[in-house]
Parts: sequence; structure tokens; C-alpha cells
Amino acid sequence: MDSKNAIKAAMDLSSMVYRGYLSDLDDAEMLQRPSDGCNHFAWQTGHLIASEVGLLESICPGKAATLPDGFEEAHAKEAAASDDASQFKSRDEYMQLWDSVRASTVAALDGLSAEDLDAESPEHMRDFCPTVGHMFVLIGTHPMMHAGQAVPLRRKTGKPVMF
Repeated sequence: MDSKNAIKAAMDLSSMVYRGYLSDLDDAEMLQRPSDGCNHFAWQTGHLIASEVGLLESICPGKAATLPDGFEEAHAKEAAASDDASQFKSRDEYMQLWDSVRASTVAALDGLSAEDLDAESPEHMRDFCPTVGHMFVLIGTHPMMHAGQAVPLRRKTGKPVMF
């Protein structure tokens, strides 16, 4: 398996786990917080989508999907405390955006050479992700950084154990 296929496999696994945890949540459950101090999954999912667009744009300018007006602001760190349902999308809308954004990311990755993946990442990310390849790994694994919060929410809402 080459590096691009390994990155895609990480993307697929991470997406399968995160999306699996959300697959049977209704829109009201998406707005429940797993615990005090945690973000609800409407915000978290939007954050993941907006982050992927921003990270991809920083390494492959012009290749990222376009998000709806106001989407990034609704899912910025400053908006994480909001419980106003009108500021967020339905689970199905998030999943459609996820698919569109991920398709753009995979297309951008497919267009890069091994040398491109070894190029330095943007300076503001270099300590964490030194190369473009590392940035794609971050994009692919970022959902797993949030997936653990789904378990207490699933218990709280009586959903079955997964994975």
C-alpha cells in the first residue's frame, strides 16, 4: 500500500467510526451535549467539516469544497457554546456536506505526487504536521479526536453499543 492509499484508508476508517456513532441520532440528539463542558455533535460535525476545508485550502489552494454562507462562523470555536438549533444543520445535511468536502479532499490527494506529500506544510502547522502528507493524515484522523465523546451521548440517549 502506498502512502496515498494509507491516508485514504485512515480517512475511511475514521469516517466509518464517527459517522457510525451518529448514524442513528436524530436532530435533537445531535444538539445534546454528552456531558458538561462538551460540545454537541451538530457543532462538532460542522467543526470537522469546516476544519477539513480550511486545512485542505492551506495545502491545496482552490481545491477545497465551498461551504454554505455562515457555516464556518456557526462552527467556529466562539460558537461552540450555542444551543440555538436554528444555527445548525440537520444530521442529514451535515452528512451530505461531509461527503462533498471529503470528495474534494480525496480528489486533491489523488492529484499529488509523493514529492508533493513530502513538501513542507504551512508554517503555522509545521510543528504539529511538518509535511503536506502529515496534513492529510490530520484531516483523515481528526474525526477520531472527537469520536470518543459520542459514547457517553449514546449511553445517555439509550443507543446500542457500537464497535
